[in-house]
Amino acid sequence: MVNIIIFMSAIFSQMTITSPAFKEGKLIPEQFTCEGKNISPELNISGFPENTVTLALIMHDPDAPMDGGFTHWVAFNIDPVKKIEENTSPGTAGKNSSNKKGYTGPCPPTGTHHYKFKVYALDAKLDLKKGATKAELEKAMEGHILSQGLLTGLYKKTKTKD
Repeated sequence: MVNIIIFMSAIFSQMTITSPAFKEGKLIPEQFTCEGKNISPELNISGFPENTVTLALIMHDPDAPMDGGFTHWVAFNIDPVKKIEENTSPGTAGKNSSNKKGYTGPCPPTGTHHYKFKVYALDAKLDLKKGATKAELEKAMEGHILSQGLLTGLYKKTKTKD
């Protein structure tokens, strides 16, 4: 007698996040930072599952000199789109670490920091209020993430104070 064991595993597809403004691991242009226009860059999203109901977005600087880093952008209940346009606030705005809704660009106090743009494909619309924090969003996403993607940009201040 031959015993056959079949293992089933969940397939967790990987989304791809890119930007025409900067490449993975490269410098974010000044216009998207506190030294420029402080506007959000365009993000292109591919590879999310067909059954995606909403997207969520977190931009975070783990290098910031504070516990847990600095969150620059939180957005959720974004319609599944392949492009988030430059200088837009898609979906519902959450609160960043400046206690403001929407995007706050890179502005490291010293050195070069890593800015991680994470986009999540979710199987549900989240029951969160406008102004939810990164922690609240992460808690609400538990059990709903179908796929995710990451784009990392770098920034170091170029202007000095006189």
